[in-house]
Amino acid sequence: MFLPDKHRVFILSFSKEDMKFDENLSSIHAYLCADGYVIKNPNSQRHKYYRIGLRNNNSVLLKDFQNKFFMVFGVVPRLILGERCEIGSKEIYERLSKTFGSFYSWEWKMPKLNKKLTKIWLRSYFDCEGWVFCKSHKNRHVGADCVNEKGLDQIIDEMNKIGIRTIKKYNKKRNIYRILIYGKDNLNKFFKLIGFLHPDKLKKLKEILEDFIVYEWSFPQEEEKCKKFIKELLNEKIRIKKPYYARIISKEENNLKKLNKWLKYFYNIEGRINKGVNGRGTIYFELNINKKKDIENLINNKIINNILINK
Repeated sequence: MFLPDKHRVFILSFSKEDMKFDENLSSIHAYLCADGYVIKNPNSQRHKYYRIGLRNNNSVLLKDFQNKFFMVFGVVPRLILGERCEIGSKEIYERLSKTFGSFYSWEWKMPKLNKKLTKIWLRSYFDCEGWVFCKSHKNRHVGADCVNEKGLDQIIDEMNKIGIRTIKKYNKKRNIYRILIYGKDNLNKFFKLIGFLHPDKLKKLKEILEDFIVYEWSFPQEEEKCKKFIKELLNEKIRIKKPYYARIISKEENNLKKLNKWLKYFYNIEGRINKGVNGRGTIYFELNINKKKDIENLINNKIINNILINK
């Protein structure tokens, strides 16, 4: 991307028509809503100043803002690495304010964009406000905090439209709202459809996706080995509710289909597979065994041990 040097900065003349969103303006708008500012000093002060900029300590985001700002406005904002990228311009301030309204934390609004530009807007917003957390095999999520509930609700609506489910929470002490994205499918969609330009967050998101193990149960073909595998599997996975109810849970439906097939083949035990969603939005599958004769069959064939039965 070519940028003129600081001695050759110029401003393109604006038309009277409203500014039209493209990839560059969509990203700039999101940057300004998240970590940016479009401000002027009070009217009571004699000397006027107007500032438009992005506060961030990541050089990749600051340079991206600078490049895109030039593509839209024809002027290169001053870059202070590790701190901000800003410019003083009454003309640009008035154009942004009249077209989009306030960019203050409590007041910004997400624009109505097509699907492609919405994804670009969301990426720039999460580049600034989002975080990525990975506690291996326990807690893996993408999140973002915001004091602007209406703006956050708009983000949630747009995420729902592209098939990414979120959880919304409110922190009363801090008076701030939070959205969280959990689950392999959700996080994979976020990675493919939105992603990050921020290099550290992108790296962390890739680590999250790699942390999800494909839990595929490999049943041996030899009868005795297969029976042994089933017994070990059930004693690890089965949950019993007396007197005649047992369930086995897996993230992979195919695991339970195979287990159900072998239980039917070896022991004439047949369960029913149901689909569920936990509180974090993660889909799971459950094999239910709830007939008295089937539970007795599990016990009589010593498929489950007495410790599980007597709990």
